[in-house]
Amino acid sequence: MDRNQKKELVERLAKTFSSTQVVVITRNHGLTVAQVSDLRQRMRGAGAQFKVTKNRLARIALEGTPYQDIGSLLTGPVGLATSSDPVAAARVAVEFARTNEKFEIVGGAMPGTLLDVNGVKALAELPSLDELRAKLIGLIQAPATKLAQLANAPATKLARVLAAYADREAA
Repeated sequence: MDRNQKKELVERLAKTFSSTQVVVITRNHGLTVAQVSDLRQRMRGAGAQFKVTKNRLARIALEGTPYQDIGSLLTGPVGLATSSDPVAAARVAVEFARTNEKFEIVGGAMPGTLLDVNGVKALAELPSLDELRAKLIGLIQAPATKLAQLANAPATKLARVLAAYADREAA
């Protein structure tokens, strides 16, 4: 890798770090190419990314971003999982770590907050941004739906009473 390629990689990493909501650092020593490809595919499916980069270049890219504190976690063969959804990368990494003993979570960070392994696991258990939006919309719609049902209930009851009287007189 020549100097220009390294500079370009650092710029891309810095851009990723400045636009992401979570970074999960993993140790992936001993994973096969097929396993890493599977992990990357799962990450993409969840809207996240997984990259293996040189630690020195990643530390340079971290400078000036909200994730500067994770530089000390970049030792040995590590991978970086990032996503704009604060839960997506953590959830996929934790699920993958459960099924693969050679993949371990080292730590992570959210803007301005350093996370240990337990913090990443706790983050993975939270509902995703889309799930929270769906719950919020459901909560907003529920009162309107109930109000519409209550408004229609008297008219429905009145129609049933009138129908009962009509059936009684017809018989």
